[in-house]
Amino acid sequence: MSSTALRRIQKELREIQNNPIHNLSVTTPDDNLFEWKCTIKADSDSPYKGGTYNFNLSLPPNFPFKAPAVTFTTKIYHPGINEEGAICVPVLRDEWKPTVTLASVLSIVQEKLNNPSPDDPFEPDIAALLKDDRTKFLATAKEWTKKYAT
Repeated sequence: MSSTALRRIQKELREIQNNPIHNLSVTTPDDNLFEWKCTIKADSDSPYKGGTYNFNLSLPPNFPFKAPAVTFTTKIYHPGINEEGAICVPVLRDEWKPTVTLASVLSIVQEKLNNPSPDDPFEPDIAALLKDDRTKFLATAKEWTKKYAT
């Protein structure tokens, strides 16, 4: 682990604590700044309203030159989040740049959760249902939210 990575993470975590993101919280269990436990309360106009979703944000030792990994620990019926909890977000893959802030990563993850899109899916079957039968998709999302996220 580099001291550069640690300084950058400390700075960004302070920034997030001083300017919290609405409906999103971050903790660092055991003071391990490379492992964040995050929680999103879904927006009231989201298919997941009423749900609280947990995910881990793991920062690599060579951060910010390598993107963090995001893994949802709460099950969710979402075209962009697979069964293992991985999320399909370009900024965490091929669009990562060292200038991307962790606050913006968290905001992107929150936006992706609240606004599922059938484009660039991790779960093609769920994406197809969202596209072809939105009512059934919403009913299933609501059922999973009630079962796993409340």
